[in-house]
Amino acid sequence: MADTHITQAQQQADLQKRLWAIANDLRGNMDASEYRNYMLGLIFYRFLSGKVEDYANQLLANDDLSFAAAYAQPEIQAGLKQEIVGTLGFFIEPQYLYSALVQDIHDGNFDIEKLQSAVNAVQDSTIGQDSQDDFRGLFTDMDLSSNRLGSTVAQRSDLMAKVMLNLADIPFDADDLQIDALGDAYEYLIGQFAASAGKKAGEFYTPQQVSKILAGIVTLGRDRLQSVYDPTMGSGSLLLRVGDSIPVAEYYGQELNGTTYNLARMNLLMHGVNYARFDVYNGDTLEDDHYDGQSFDAVVANPPYSANWNPDGKLEDERFRKYGKTAPKSKADFAFVEHMLYHLRADGTMAVVLPHGVLFRGAAEGKIRRYMIEQDNVLDAVIGLPANLFYGTSIPTAILVFKKNRTTKDILFIDASKEFEKGKNQNNLTDDQVEKIIQTYADRKDIEKFAHVASYEDIVKNEFNLNIPRYVDTFEEEPPVDVDQLVADIHQTDQELAQSEAAFSQLLNDLVGQNPDAQQQLTKIKELFGDD
Repeated sequence: MADTHITQAQQQADLQKRLWAIANDLRGNMDASEYRNYMLGLIFYRFLSGKVEDYANQLLANDDLSFAAAYAQPEIQAGLKQEIVGTLGFFIEPQYLYSALVQDIHDGNFDIEKLQSAVNAVQDSTIGQDSQDDFRGLFTDMDLSSNRLGSTVAQRSDLMAKVMLNLADIPFDADDLQIDALGDAYEYLIGQFAASAGKKAGEFYTPQQVSKILAGIVTLGRDRLQSVYDPTMGSGSLLLRVGDSIPVAEYYGQELNGTTYNLARMNLLMHGVNYARFDVYNGDTLEDDHYDGQSFDAVVANPPYSANWNPDGKLEDERFRKYGKTAPKSKADFAFVEHMLYHLRADGTMAVVLPHGVLFRGAAEGKIRRYMIEQDNVLDAVIGLPANLFYGTSIPTAILVFKKNRTTKDILFIDASKEFEKGKNQNNLTDDQVEKIIQTYADRKDIEKFAHVASYEDIVKNEFNLNIPRYVDTFEEEPPVDVDQLVADIHQTDQELAQSEAAFSQLLNDLVGQNPDAQQQLTKIKELFGDD
């Protein structure tokens, strides 16, 4: 069994390495966000194509017909297409299958316009189906007419053909991979693109280890979830991490950035989440709450830190009304928290990553924080994370955990700021460190210099300031200084310095005795450094 695990892990690592090498063929003059769209779009198209081809072959297993031959017969075509669309939610004609396009490349019959027709046909096949919204605009960001791919159709065709042939050499089907590696490899690429994207990376990617902490916390004590919701879902990685922890029936999410929204839908599908099991929406969560009135078993998020928003009129909104104050115009952090709490079921758990400022800033934020603790009693834990974990920002962050069914008013504080290993560009959390944080939250016990369960009275004494050092003392006392040894060391240093000065002086005198011109040089040295 161990050998199989090693083989599978190596298989996955090899797949990720090969995919990233292919991605580099597209670099040219494009930045990471541009070639990401082409690379991930092509992988996704090949994945969809393989799904159609495999399912068609299953349907035709008892017939002596290929998919292409069966589809060419009018009496079979309509029923075959209907069956595939009904199950998969989309359809790809045999001529547009990835394998058919690769054959066209080998035969010299391929051009980029045919690829454009192929991706357009995927969306067209969903029109009027339940899956229409889930597939609409999926390939919008893969602009095959862009001059960045080449100044002519022939140049663009050659570049896409090169990448498609490279992808064709990689096994994508489960029999070859033996593990669900493709979805993980896809997410690996998203992470690699995030590492190359600078400040923009935080818009679409939460580091895997941070996602594991949030997922581990919201799934504690449960063997399944009916629903999980992320109001700022980015590429969907956090939603999927919850699904990795325990079975999830339905995934919900909202994302403002259209490109990132497309990426999330692809990511969900690539991880085997059928279109009927997710409901995601492209829009501004705070301005346009697509899920108004709905609540979810678990709510997770890594929202944009201290983002601008428009608080005008928001106290009339059910999500924000009871707090009496709105989050500042330039800091929407608590607006996201209020939105998430509104959508959390009474017996659910919510975990959100936020900048440390939400723990202690005053004015309106201070009043909101106090209401959540004093009136609603929903804040369950504060977990301080190390700095420089996230792409695009080095600031330290904290995970805030909320529950609505709390029976006590104490709050668990965990200071995990030193739980990291240094990486090339970002700090990283190890699996052991992730497990330590989750287990500490589950145990809810004091651990010296790491965790403390603060009483409500302590919180009140600190005027609802949640700055972690007020509750977890991580001060390391310096060892006592041996004064006698220090004096002896200083005396020894003085003696060594005197000896060095004497040796240098003798060296200068010897130099003068050997060289008549040296006296003038010695005088200049003394002017610079003094007679001593």
